[in-house]
Amino acid sequence: MAGDSTSSIPGILVALGGNMPSVHGGPARTLMAALALMPAFGIRIVRCAPFYKTPALSSYIQPEYVNSVAVVEAAVPPEALLDILHRIEAIFGRVRRERWAPRPLDIDLLDYRGMIIPAEGKRGADAGAGKLPIALPHPGIAARGFVLLPLRDVAPRWRHPVTGESVQRLIASLGPGGLAGIERLKSSQLRS
Repeated sequence: MAGDSTSSIPGILVALGGNMPSVHGGPARTLMAALALMPAFGIRIVRCAPFYKTPALSSYIQPEYVNSVAVVEAAVPPEALLDILHRIEAIFGRVRRERWAPRPLDIDLLDYRGMIIPAEGKRGADAGAGKLPIALPHPGIAARGFVLLPLRDVAPRWRHPVTGESVQRLIASLGPGGLAGIERLKSSQLRS
């Protein structure tokens, strides 16, 4: 059954993050508001991981991020869901000008029921700031501790659809450096 915590394919996985305030407040409040808005767009939240404080990936100095992962359900194909997620980002003030720039909200489609869509075109720093073609699972998922830790919280039996590696194995392969500075937030820290 989709969304069942014993399933290796939990449904649809989305990552949420942000490091700038929005009209709703700081990053944690922005993530909570985005999750609350999703049902209005036909996205049902099945489970959401705790929030994590995370250092920025960018090579230039910017505020720390707040990140989480949610298991969701939606009755649209992955391309349409990604468009909806981008519309929600825009509602919260996300403007795509520069890759890895500070942002109030970033929502990534990580996994869509185990579907595989190979990445096309430039990725990473060479991709620029425009909209990228969909790729599933998300091409950066295996290298990002700030995604894997909350993913493990909501889908501990998840396996990478391409490699078959468990989320636990992917976390272990990052080593301590890949998890440096990532810290689970306490409920008292979510008020900002």
